[in-house]
Amino acid sequence: MKKDLHPANYRYVVFKDMSNGYSFLSRSTAATKETVKWEDGNEYPLIKLEISNTSHPFFTGKNVLVDTAGRIDKFKKKYAKK
Repeated sequence: MKKDLHPANYRYVVFKDMSNGYSFLSRSTAATKETVKWEDGNEYPLIKLEISNTSHPFFTGKNVLVDTAGRIDKFKKKYAKK
């Protein structure tokens, strides 16, 4: 394997699914300014996700519509018949 191919700044980060509130701790190099206190009492950087394996229809088996930013309402308002 080539040297210095992978980043060296991996750190623990909390990922939070904003559609259902599910959080998990993993390692990442993604940058963020927000932090959150985790179950172990330590504070970790927080990365907010719109969808994760706990809310994605492929993994849940349910066809649930996820509208986190009101996109459907914006679309209907924009293209409504006048």
